[in-house]
Amino acid sequence: MRTLIIILIASFTLAGCGDQKPPSIPKNNQESSALNTDDHTKDMDRQEEKVEPEQEIDNNAEKNEELEAGTVEPKYMVNDVYSIVPISDANPKVVLLTIDDAPDQYALEMAKTLKKLDASAIFFVNGHLIDTSEKEKIIKEIYELGFEIGNHTYSHADLTTLSAKEQEKEILSVNEKIEVLTGERPKFFRAPFGKNTDVSKKIAENEQMLLMNWSFGYDWNKEYMTKESIADIMVNTELLVNGANLLMHDREWTNAALEEIVIGLREKGYETVDPSLIKTQRDPE
Repeated sequence: MRTLIIILIASFTLAGCGDQKPPSIPKNNQESSALNTDDHTKDMDRQEEKVEPEQEIDNNAEKNEELEAGTVEPKYMVNDVYSIVPISDANPKVVLLTIDDAPDQYALEMAKTLKKLDASAIFFVNGHLIDTSEKEKIIKEIYELGFEIGNHTYSHADLTTLSAKEQEKEILSVNEKIEVLTGERPKFFRAPFGKNTDVSKKIAENEQMLLMNWSFGYDWNKEYMTKESIADIMVNTELLVNGANLLMHDREWTNAALEEIVIGLREKGYETVDPSLIKTQRDPE
């Protein structure tokens, strides 16, 4: 049965983000519908609690200090098909939310929606999208809201078509940019189209980043480019199981459906796992 599911998943692989033409890295810069098996509440009555920016920064910094000090024990790990599995007695009925191609147009609004719902996620960013001071502020604000910022390369190019040096620039330039903006290098790396190489794997290892592909996603397929259709499939797909790694994108229809997706997942009993509880290469053995 597991083999059948992986085959079904693989049939969709490499479709995600496939319509994007990768931009080139500036010369002066030195710096998805299913898993790629190769490597990729009812309406809430609660009012959103207002948190001052300074308090958000302090909370995030305190959380990071605890993680670095080893006082927060990882409760989950990622297995060889990129599902989230519990360590010891952690709740197995969880899903991981991930948002790729940020910050395009809707990333900050999506982060605010998730914050209101008290739902965690990883925002995987493309370096070429952080091209203005306004986009830099968006990344800072998403981070200050408490979300993980992941590396999705500079230009969203197919890494298998690039030289080792080009791959290095694609990945390290984003890490350097994110560190400048947030004070922290990304802990998670997702290759465009889920296509990792020996080079990208080695860079991720050296940078202590966890490779992160996905279990399923649909929002780049034409039939799911509406709020109603993407909300329905993300919650009702047969691929939704314990530990599923959900791939979404910074897209208008996904943004519109995000609250409904989170509520639907919770109505089915799924908790959105906090990425800070996932064991990475930076956690002691």
